[in-house]
Amino acid sequence: MISARSFFVGMASLLALHSQIAEAGQRPNIVVILADDLGIGEVSAYRDGEARTPNIDRLAREGMLFTSVRANCTVCSPSRAALLTGKYADRVGVPGVIRTHPENSWGYFDPGTRTLADLLGEGGYRTAIIGKWHLGLESPNTPNERGFQHFHGFLGDMMDSYTSHLRHGNNYLRLNHETVTPEGHATELFADWAIDFVRDSTKIPQQPFFLYLAFNAPHFPIEPPESSLSRIRERLPELPEPRARSVAFVEHLDDAVGRLLNELDRLGLSEKTLVAFSSDNGGSLPHHQNNDPFRDGKQSHYDGGLRVPFLIRWPGVVPAGSRSDARALLFDLFPTALETAGCPVPEDIDARSLRPAFHGEPLAPDRELYFVRREGGPAYSGLSYHALIRGPWKLMRNDPFSTWELYNLDDDPQERNDLAAARKDLVRQLSARLAIHIQRGGAVPWQPPESSHNIERRP
Repeated sequence: MISARSFFVGMASLLALHSQIAEAGQRPNIVVILADDLGIGEVSAYRDGEARTPNIDRLAREGMLFTSVRANCTVCSPSRAALLTGKYADRVGVPGVIRTHPENSWGYFDPGTRTLADLLGEGGYRTAIIGKWHLGLESPNTPNERGFQHFHGFLGDMMDSYTSHLRHGNNYLRLNHETVTPEGHATELFADWAIDFVRDSTKIPQQPFFLYLAFNAPHFPIEPPESSLSRIRERLPELPEPRARSVAFVEHLDDAVGRLLNELDRLGLSEKTLVAFSSDNGGSLPHHQNNDPFRDGKQSHYDGGLRVPFLIRWPGVVPAGSRSDARALLFDLFPTALETAGCPVPEDIDARSLRPAFHGEPLAPDRELYFVRREGGPAYSGLSYHALIRGPWKLMRNDPFSTWELYNLDDDPQERNDLAAARKDLVRQLSARLAIHIQRGGAVPWQPPESSHNIERRP
Protein backbone atom coordinates (compact mmCIF):
# COMPACT_ATOMS: atom_id res chain seq x y z
CA MET A 1 0.00 0.00 0.00
CA ILE A 2 1.54 3.32 -1.07
CA SER A 3 1.71 6.00 1.64
CA ALA A 4 0.25 9.46 1.12
CA ARG A 5 3.72 10.95 1.54
CA SER A 6 5.20 8.67 -1.14
CA PHE A 7 2.37 9.52 -3.51
CA PHE A 8 2.81 13.28 -3.13
CA VAL A 9 6.60 13.07 -3.33
CA GLY A 10 6.27 11.12 -6.57
CA MET A 11 3.76 13.60 -7.99
CA ALA A 12 6.03 16.49 -7.04
CA SER A 13 8.92 14.83 -8.86
CA LEU A 14 6.84 14.39 -12.00
CA LEU A 15 5.59 17.98 -11.91
CA ALA A 16 9.12 19.26 -11.41
CA LEU A 17 10.32 17.25 -14.39
CA HIS A 18 7.52 18.61 -16.59
CA SER A 19 8.48 22.11 -15.46
CA GLN A 20 12.13 21.53 -16.33
CA ILE A 21 11.26 20.28 -19.80
CA ALA A 22 8.90 23.19 -20.41
CA GLU A 23 11.42 25.79 -19.23
CA ALA A 24 14.16 24.34 -21.42
CA GLY A 25 11.81 24.25 -24.39
CA GLN A 26 13.01 20.73 -25.08
CA ARG A 27 11.22 17.43 -25.24
CA PRO A 28 13.21 14.22 -25.51
CA ASN A 29 13.24 12.02 -28.55
CA ILE A 30 11.64 8.63 -27.87
CA VAL A 31 13.05 5.37 -29.24
CA VAL A 32 11.27 2.08 -28.57
CA ILE A 33 13.25 -1.00 -29.67
CA LEU A 34 11.21 -4.20 -29.73
CA ALA A 35 12.80 -7.59 -30.30
CA ASP A 36 10.77 -10.55 -31.57
CA ASP A 37 10.72 -13.70 -29.38
CA LEU A 38 13.70 -12.62 -27.26
CA GLY A 39 13.68 -14.64 -24.05
CA ILE A 40 14.72 -12.97 -20.82
CA GLY A 41 17.35 -15.69 -20.36
CA GLU A 42 19.20 -14.50 -23.47
CA VAL A 43 20.12 -11.03 -22.15
CA SER A 44 23.31 -11.08 -20.16
CA ALA A 45 22.20 -8.17 -17.97
CA TYR A 46 19.63 -10.63 -16.56
CA ARG A 47 21.50 -13.92 -16.72
CA ASP A 48 25.07 -15.06 -17.13
CA GLY A 49 24.48 -17.52 -19.95
CA GLU A 50 25.86 -18.36 -23.36
CA ALA A 51 24.73 -15.16 -25.08
CA ARG A 52 26.62 -11.92 -24.63
CA THR A 53 24.60 -8.76 -25.20
CA PRO A 54 26.86 -5.81 -24.32
CA ASN A 55 24.82 -3.25 -26.22
CA ILE A 56 21.48 -4.17 -24.65
CA ASP A 57 23.31 -4.43 -21.32
CA ARG A 58 24.56 -0.88 -21.88
CA LEU A 59 20.98 0.35 -21.47
CA ALA A 60 20.92 -1.30 -18.03
CA ARG A 61 24.29 0.16 -17.11
CA GLU A 62 23.26 3.65 -18.20
CA GLY A 63 19.60 3.43 -17.22
CA MET A 64 17.08 1.22 -15.41
CA LEU A 65 16.62 -2.55 -15.62
CA PHE A 66 13.10 -3.74 -14.80
CA THR A 67 13.00 -7.19 -13.23
CA SER A 68 9.27 -7.98 -13.32
CA VAL A 69 7.83 -6.99 -16.70
CA ARG A 70 5.62 -9.25 -18.79
CA ALA A 71 4.61 -8.98 -22.41
CA ASN A 72 0.91 -8.45 -23.01
CA CYS A 73 0.62 -11.75 -24.84
CA THR A 74 2.47 -14.98 -25.50
CA VAL A 75 2.60 -14.18 -29.26
CA CYS A 76 3.33 -11.27 -31.58
CA SER A 77 0.33 -9.26 -32.82
CA PRO A 78 -1.55 -8.82 -29.53
CA SER A 79 1.53 -7.53 -27.71
CA ARG A 80 2.18 -5.03 -30.50
CA ALA A 81 -1.42 -3.86 -30.54
CA ALA A 82 -1.34 -3.36 -26.77
CA LEU A 83 1.97 -1.49 -26.90
CA LEU A 84 0.67 0.96 -29.49
CA THR A 85 -2.69 1.62 -27.80
CA GLY A 86 -2.20 1.23 -24.05
CA LYS A 87 -5.17 -1.15 -24.02
CA TYR A 88 -5.52 -4.89 -23.59
CA ALA A 89 -5.24 -6.35 -27.06
CA ASP A 90 -8.71 -7.87 -27.32
CA ARG A 91 -10.15 -4.43 -26.53
CA VAL A 92 -8.64 -3.18 -29.80
CA GLY A 93 -9.64 -6.25 -31.83
CA VAL A 94 -6.41 -8.26 -31.67
CA PRO A 95 -6.86 -11.31 -29.40
CA GLY A 96 -4.61 -13.44 -31.64
CA VAL A 97 -2.09 -13.37 -34.44
CA ILE A 98 -2.92 -11.38 -37.59
CA ARG A 99 -1.66 -13.56 -40.43
CA THR A 100 -1.30 -13.21 -44.18
CA HIS A 101 -3.98 -15.85 -44.87
CA PRO A 102 -7.43 -14.69 -43.67
CA GLU A 103 -8.60 -18.22 -42.84
CA ASN A 104 -5.87 -18.39 -40.19
CA SER A 105 -5.95 -14.80 -38.97
CA TRP A 106 -7.28 -14.07 -35.48
CA GLY A 107 -7.41 -10.32 -35.17
CA TYR A 108 -8.37 -7.03 -36.80
CA PHE A 109 -6.74 -3.89 -35.43
CA ASP A 110 -9.59 -1.54 -34.52
CA PRO A 111 -9.31 1.41 -36.93
CA GLY A 112 -11.09 3.69 -34.47
CA THR A 113 -8.44 3.38 -31.75
CA ARG A 114 -5.74 6.04 -31.78
CA THR A 115 -2.19 4.83 -31.52
CA LEU A 116 0.87 6.13 -29.73
CA ALA A 117 2.09 7.41 -33.09
CA ASP A 118 -1.20 9.29 -33.63
CA LEU A 119 -0.94 11.02 -30.28
CA LEU A 120 2.77 11.83 -30.45
CA GLY A 121 2.33 13.09 -34.00
CA GLU A 122 -0.47 15.39 -32.84
CA GLY A 123 1.92 16.56 -30.13
CA GLY A 124 4.49 17.67 -32.67
CA TYR A 125 6.69 14.58 -32.90
CA ARG A 126 8.04 13.17 -36.15
CA THR A 127 6.93 9.53 -36.08
CA ALA A 128 8.44 6.46 -37.72
CA ILE A 129 8.24 2.69 -37.61
CA ILE A 130 11.18 0.71 -38.90
CA GLY A 131 10.88 -3.06 -39.18
CA LYS A 132 8.02 -5.40 -38.36
CA TRP A 133 4.42 -4.10 -38.31
CA HIS A 134 2.25 -7.27 -38.04
CA LEU A 135 -1.03 -5.43 -37.47
CA GLY A 136 -2.54 -5.53 -40.94
CA LEU A 137 -1.63 -5.84 -44.61
CA GLU A 138 -4.02 -3.37 -46.16
CA SER A 139 -6.07 -0.22 -45.61
CA PRO A 140 -7.11 1.03 -43.11
CA ASN A 141 -4.47 -0.80 -41.10
CA THR A 142 -1.16 0.07 -42.71
CA PRO A 143 1.38 2.00 -40.61
CA ASN A 144 1.01 5.27 -42.51
CA GLU A 145 -2.72 5.19 -41.78
CA ARG A 146 -2.17 4.51 -38.07
CA GLY A 147 -0.12 7.57 -37.15
CA PHE A 148 3.32 6.79 -38.55
CA GLN A 149 4.54 9.47 -40.91
CA HIS A 150 7.39 7.26 -42.07
CA PHE A 151 7.38 3.48 -42.55
CA HIS A 152 10.31 1.44 -43.80
CA GLY A 153 9.80 -2.20 -43.00
CA PHE A 154 7.74 -5.35 -43.22
CA LEU A 155 3.95 -5.59 -43.08
CA GLY A 156 3.66 -9.33 -42.42
CA ASP A 157 4.01 -11.77 -39.57
CA MET A 158 7.46 -13.22 -40.31
CA MET A 159 9.94 -13.80 -43.09
CA ASP A 160 10.59 -17.23 -44.52
CA SER A 161 14.18 -16.07 -44.92
CA TYR A 162 15.97 -13.02 -43.57
CA THR A 163 17.85 -12.67 -46.85
CA SER A 164 15.07 -13.22 -49.42
CA HIS A 165 12.60 -11.29 -47.21
CA LEU A 166 9.61 -13.15 -48.67
CA ARG A 167 6.65 -14.70 -46.90
CA HIS A 168 4.77 -17.45 -48.76
CA GLY A 169 6.39 -16.13 -51.93
CA ASN A 170 5.12 -12.58 -51.35
CA ASN A 171 7.10 -9.42 -50.71
CA TYR A 172 5.71 -7.38 -47.82
CA LEU A 173 8.63 -4.94 -47.55
CA ARG A 174 7.56 -1.32 -47.96
CA LEU A 175 8.90 2.21 -47.95
CA ASN A 176 5.70 3.92 -46.91
CA HIS A 177 3.28 2.57 -49.57
CA GLU A 178 5.92 1.57 -52.11
CA THR A 179 7.11 -2.05 -52.42
CA VAL A 180 10.90 -2.29 -52.08
CA THR A 181 13.38 -5.09 -52.80
CA PRO A 182 16.58 -4.39 -50.85
CA GLU A 183 19.46 -6.84 -50.53
CA GLY A 184 20.95 -7.92 -47.24
CA HIS A 185 20.06 -9.46 -43.89
CA ALA A 186 16.81 -8.00 -42.55
CA THR A 187 18.25 -7.26 -39.10
CA GLU A 188 21.03 -5.21 -40.64
CA LEU A 189 18.65 -3.49 -43.04
CA PHE A 190 16.36 -2.42 -40.22
CA ALA A 191 19.32 -1.00 -38.29
CA ASP A 192 20.46 0.84 -41.45
CA TRP A 193 17.01 2.32 -41.98
CA ALA A 194 16.68 3.36 -38.34
CA ILE A 195 20.02 5.14 -38.54
CA ASP A 196 18.94 6.85 -41.75
CA PHE A 197 15.80 8.13 -40.03
CA VAL A 198 17.74 9.44 -37.03
CA ARG A 199 20.26 11.20 -39.26
CA ASP A 200 17.48 12.74 -41.30
CA SER A 201 15.77 13.94 -38.13
CA THR A 202 18.79 16.07 -37.24
CA LYS A 203 17.87 18.31 -40.17
CA ILE A 204 14.93 19.54 -38.07
CA PRO A 205 16.60 19.80 -34.64
CA GLN A 206 13.70 21.67 -33.07
CA GLN A 207 11.30 18.77 -33.76
CA PRO A 208 11.61 15.70 -31.52
CA PHE A 209 11.10 12.26 -33.03
CA PHE A 210 9.47 8.99 -32.06
CA LEU A 211 11.16 5.92 -33.53
CA TYR A 212 9.58 2.49 -33.11
CA LEU A 213 12.27 0.04 -34.21
CA ALA A 214 10.66 -3.39 -34.36
CA PHE A 215 13.17 -6.06 -35.28
CA ASN A 216 11.87 -9.47 -36.39
CA ALA A 217 14.93 -11.14 -34.85
CA PRO A 218 15.48 -13.51 -33.14
CA HIS A 219 12.16 -14.96 -34.41
CA PHE A 220 12.66 -18.13 -36.44
CA PRO A 221 13.96 -19.03 -38.99
CA ILE A 222 17.19 -18.87 -37.00
CA GLU A 223 19.51 -17.34 -39.62
CA PRO A 224 22.56 -15.67 -38.13
CA PRO A 225 25.21 -14.51 -40.60
CA GLU A 226 28.26 -16.73 -40.80
CA SER A 227 30.44 -14.12 -39.07
CA SER A 228 28.25 -14.21 -35.95
CA LEU A 229 28.02 -18.00 -35.97
CA SER A 230 31.79 -18.40 -36.35
CA ARG A 231 32.28 -16.20 -33.30
CA ILE A 232 30.07 -18.51 -31.21
CA ARG A 233 31.70 -21.69 -32.52
CA GLU A 234 35.09 -20.32 -31.54
CA ARG A 235 34.01 -19.13 -28.08
CA LEU A 236 31.73 -22.08 -27.25
CA PRO A 237 32.92 -25.05 -29.31
CA GLU A 238 31.00 -27.55 -27.15
CA LEU A 239 27.64 -25.88 -27.81
CA PRO A 240 25.25 -27.99 -29.96
CA GLU A 241 24.76 -26.51 -33.40
CA PRO A 242 21.05 -25.53 -32.99
CA ARG A 243 21.80 -23.69 -29.75
CA ALA A 244 24.92 -22.11 -31.24
CA ARG A 245 22.85 -20.71 -34.10
CA SER A 246 20.29 -19.31 -31.68
CA VAL A 247 22.95 -17.62 -29.53
CA ALA A 248 24.64 -16.21 -32.63
CA PHE A 249 21.31 -14.80 -33.80
CA VAL A 250 20.77 -13.02 -30.46
CA GLU A 251 24.26 -11.56 -30.58
CA HIS A 252 23.70 -10.40 -34.17
CA LEU A 253 20.60 -8.56 -32.94
CA ASP A 254 22.63 -7.02 -30.14
CA ASP A 255 25.17 -5.78 -32.68
CA ALA A 256 22.35 -4.01 -34.53
CA VAL A 257 21.14 -2.36 -31.32
CA GLY A 258 24.69 -1.21 -30.69
CA ARG A 259 24.93 0.41 -34.11
CA LEU A 260 21.88 2.57 -33.36
CA LEU A 261 23.11 3.52 -29.88
CA ASN A 262 26.50 4.46 -31.30
CA GLU A 263 24.85 6.65 -33.93
CA LEU A 264 22.85 8.46 -31.24
CA ASP A 265 26.18 9.10 -29.51
CA ARG A 266 27.85 10.33 -32.69
CA LEU A 267 25.01 12.75 -33.44
CA GLY A 268 24.97 14.10 -29.88
CA LEU A 269 21.45 12.79 -29.29
CA SER A 270 21.95 10.25 -26.49
CA GLU A 271 21.45 12.82 -23.72
CA LYS A 272 18.26 14.02 -25.41
CA THR A 273 16.66 10.64 -26.05
CA LEU A 274 14.67 8.16 -24.00
CA VAL A 275 15.48 4.64 -25.24
CA ALA A 276 13.33 1.67 -24.20
CA PHE A 277 14.09 -1.94 -25.10
CA SER A 278 11.90 -5.02 -24.73
CA SER A 279 10.44 -8.06 -26.50
CA ASP A 280 6.93 -9.01 -27.64
CA ASN A 281 6.95 -12.37 -25.79
CA GLY A 282 9.28 -15.06 -24.50
CA GLY A 283 11.60 -17.17 -26.62
CA SER A 284 10.57 -20.24 -28.61
CA LEU A 285 11.81 -23.42 -26.93
CA PRO A 286 11.54 -25.56 -30.11
CA HIS A 287 14.02 -23.11 -31.63
CA HIS A 288 16.49 -23.48 -28.75
CA GLN A 289 15.86 -20.09 -27.16
CA ASN A 290 16.25 -19.47 -23.45
CA ASN A 291 13.76 -18.10 -20.90
CA ASP A 292 15.56 -19.12 -17.71
CA PRO A 293 14.76 -19.10 -14.88
CA PHE A 294 11.10 -19.24 -15.87
CA ARG A 295 8.97 -22.14 -17.06
CA ASP A 296 8.17 -22.82 -20.72
CA GLY A 297 8.23 -20.28 -23.57
CA LYS A 298 6.43 -18.60 -26.43
CA GLN A 299 2.69 -19.44 -26.72
CA SER A 300 2.56 -20.39 -23.04
CA HIS A 301 1.00 -18.50 -20.14
CA TYR A 302 3.70 -19.83 -17.85
CA ASP A 303 6.09 -17.00 -17.19
CA GLY A 304 8.66 -18.23 -19.70
CA GLY A 305 6.21 -17.15 -22.38
CA LEU A 306 5.47 -13.79 -20.75
CA ARG A 307 8.51 -12.47 -18.88
CA VAL A 308 10.60 -10.22 -21.09
CA PRO A 309 13.72 -8.07 -20.82
CA PHE A 310 12.75 -4.45 -20.24
CA LEU A 311 15.19 -1.56 -19.98
CA ILE A 312 14.87 2.23 -20.15
CA ARG A 313 17.65 4.78 -20.51
CA TRP A 314 17.03 8.51 -20.20
CA PRO A 315 20.19 10.32 -19.08
CA GLY A 316 19.65 12.89 -16.36
CA VAL A 317 16.24 11.51 -15.44
CA VAL A 318 16.54 7.72 -15.08
CA PRO A 319 19.41 6.96 -12.68
CA ALA A 320 22.25 5.03 -14.29
CA GLY A 321 22.62 1.45 -13.09
CA SER A 322 19.24 1.46 -11.33
CA ARG A 323 16.73 -1.38 -11.01
CA SER A 324 12.99 -1.58 -10.51
CA ASP A 325 10.92 -4.51 -9.29
CA ALA A 326 7.69 -2.80 -10.41
CA ARG A 327 5.22 -5.35 -11.72
CA ALA A 328 4.45 -3.99 -15.15
CA LEU A 329 3.36 -4.89 -18.67
CA LEU A 330 4.84 -4.00 -22.04
CA PHE A 331 2.00 -1.59 -22.85
CA ASP A 332 2.92 0.60 -19.89
CA LEU A 333 5.34 2.25 -22.31
CA PHE A 334 2.31 3.92 -23.91
CA PRO A 335 1.43 6.39 -21.10
CA THR A 336 5.11 6.62 -20.11
CA ALA A 337 6.02 7.91 -23.57
CA LEU A 338 3.09 10.34 -23.69
CA GLU A 339 3.92 11.80 -20.28
CA THR A 340 7.56 12.06 -21.28
CA ALA A 341 6.53 13.99 -24.40
CA GLY A 342 4.21 16.27 -22.45
CA CYS A 343 1.19 14.93 -24.37
CA PRO A 344 -2.24 14.24 -22.86
CA VAL A 345 -2.82 10.63 -21.82
CA PRO A 346 -6.22 9.19 -22.79
CA GLU A 347 -8.42 8.29 -19.84
CA ASP A 348 -9.77 5.06 -21.34
CA ILE A 349 -6.52 3.08 -21.41
CA ASP A 350 -5.59 0.05 -19.30
CA ALA A 351 -1.86 0.81 -19.05
CA ARG A 352 -0.20 2.94 -16.38
CA SER A 353 2.87 5.13 -16.50
CA LEU A 354 6.24 3.86 -15.33
CA ARG A 355 7.45 7.35 -14.56
CA PRO A 356 7.17 6.97 -10.75
CA ALA A 357 9.67 4.10 -10.98
CA PHE A 358 12.23 6.50 -12.43
CA HIS A 359 12.26 8.24 -9.04
CA GLY A 360 12.19 5.09 -6.93
CA GLU A 361 8.49 5.38 -6.22
CA PRO A 362 6.10 2.39 -6.33
CA LEU A 363 3.48 2.07 -9.02
CA ALA A 364 0.10 2.34 -7.37
CA PRO A 365 -2.55 1.22 -7.05
CA ASP A 366 -1.86 -2.42 -7.73
CA ARG A 367 -3.92 -3.99 -10.52
CA GLU A 368 -4.89 -7.23 -12.12
CA LEU A 369 -2.84 -8.36 -15.11
CA TYR A 370 -4.90 -9.94 -17.89
CA PHE A 371 -3.71 -12.13 -20.77
CA VAL A 372 -5.58 -13.62 -23.72
CA ARG A 373 -4.72 -15.46 -26.92
CA ARG A 374 -7.12 -16.70 -29.60
CA GLU A 375 -5.86 -19.34 -32.05
CA GLY A 376 -6.97 -21.83 -34.68
CA GLY A 377 -5.97 -25.40 -35.46
CA PRO A 378 -6.97 -28.61 -33.67
CA ALA A 379 -5.42 -27.56 -30.36
CA TYR A 380 -7.49 -24.38 -30.09
CA SER A 381 -10.40 -24.59 -32.60
CA GLY A 382 -10.58 -20.82 -32.93
CA LEU A 383 -11.16 -20.34 -29.20
CA SER A 384 -9.26 -18.27 -26.66
CA TYR A 385 -7.28 -19.19 -23.58
CA HIS A 386 -6.55 -16.81 -20.72
CA ALA A 387 -4.56 -15.97 -17.62
CA LEU A 388 -5.05 -13.53 -14.76
CA ILE A 389 -2.59 -12.34 -12.11
CA ARG A 390 -4.02 -10.75 -8.97
CA GLY A 391 -1.63 -10.12 -6.11
CA PRO A 392 0.58 -13.20 -5.76
CA TRP A 393 -1.96 -15.46 -7.49
CA LYS A 394 -1.96 -16.56 -11.10
CA LEU A 395 -4.91 -18.37 -12.69
CA MET A 396 -4.14 -19.77 -16.13
CA ARG A 397 -4.41 -22.41 -18.78
CA ASN A 398 -2.61 -22.95 -22.07
CA ASP A 399 -5.46 -24.09 -24.27
CA PRO A 400 -9.25 -23.60 -24.18
CA PHE A 401 -9.99 -27.17 -23.06
CA SER A 402 -7.71 -27.78 -20.09
CA THR A 403 -8.70 -27.29 -16.47
CA TRP A 404 -7.57 -24.18 -14.61
CA GLU A 405 -4.16 -24.06 -12.94
CA LEU A 406 -3.41 -21.85 -9.94
CA TYR A 407 0.01 -20.71 -8.71
CA ASN A 408 1.32 -18.54 -5.91
CA LEU A 409 4.07 -16.64 -7.71
CA ASP A 410 5.63 -15.33 -4.50
CA ASP A 411 6.23 -18.84 -3.20
CA ASP A 412 6.56 -20.63 -6.52
CA PRO A 413 7.96 -18.37 -9.30
CA GLN A 414 8.76 -21.41 -11.47
CA GLU A 415 5.08 -22.43 -11.36
CA ARG A 416 5.62 -26.05 -10.35
CA ASN A 417 3.00 -26.44 -7.61
CA ASP A 418 -0.54 -26.24 -9.00
CA LEU A 419 -2.88 -25.26 -6.15
CA ALA A 420 -6.15 -25.27 -8.10
CA ALA A 421 -7.52 -28.40 -6.44
CA ALA A 422 -6.60 -27.18 -2.95
CA ARG A 423 -7.85 -23.61 -3.40
CA LYS A 424 -11.11 -23.93 -5.31
CA ASP A 425 -12.33 -20.77 -3.60
CA LEU A 426 -9.58 -18.74 -5.25
CA VAL A 427 -10.20 -20.39 -8.61
CA ARG A 428 -13.84 -19.28 -8.39
CA GLN A 429 -12.92 -15.74 -7.36
CA LEU A 430 -10.28 -15.26 -10.02
CA SER A 431 -12.33 -16.86 -12.79
CA ALA A 432 -15.16 -14.43 -11.94
CA ARG A 433 -12.72 -11.54 -12.27
CA LEU A 434 -11.43 -12.98 -15.52
CA ALA A 435 -14.96 -13.16 -16.91
CA ILE A 436 -15.24 -9.37 -16.61
CA HIS A 437 -12.14 -8.89 -18.75
CA ILE A 438 -13.39 -11.42 -21.30
CA GLN A 439 -16.73 -9.62 -21.58
CA ARG A 440 -15.02 -6.29 -22.23
CA GLY A 441 -12.82 -7.76 -24.93
CA GLY A 442 -15.75 -9.57 -26.50
CA ALA A 443 -17.45 -6.26 -27.28
CA VAL A 444 -14.83 -5.43 -29.93
CA PRO A 445 -14.90 -7.15 -33.37
CA TRP A 446 -11.75 -9.10 -34.15
CA GLN A 447 -12.46 -9.81 -37.81
CA PRO A 448 -12.72 -7.19 -40.58
CA PRO A 449 -16.16 -6.20 -41.88
CA GLU A 450 -17.68 -8.77 -44.27
CA SER A 451 -14.75 -11.08 -43.51
CA SER A 452 -16.89 -14.12 -44.26
CA HIS A 453 -16.62 -13.20 -47.94
CA ASN A 454 -12.82 -13.29 -47.76
CA ILE A 455 -12.27 -16.46 -45.80
CA GLU A 456 -11.95 -19.75 -47.63
CA ARG A 457 -14.89 -21.99 -46.82
CA ARG A 458 -13.87 -25.43 -45.69
CA PRO A 459 -15.97 -28.59 -45.32
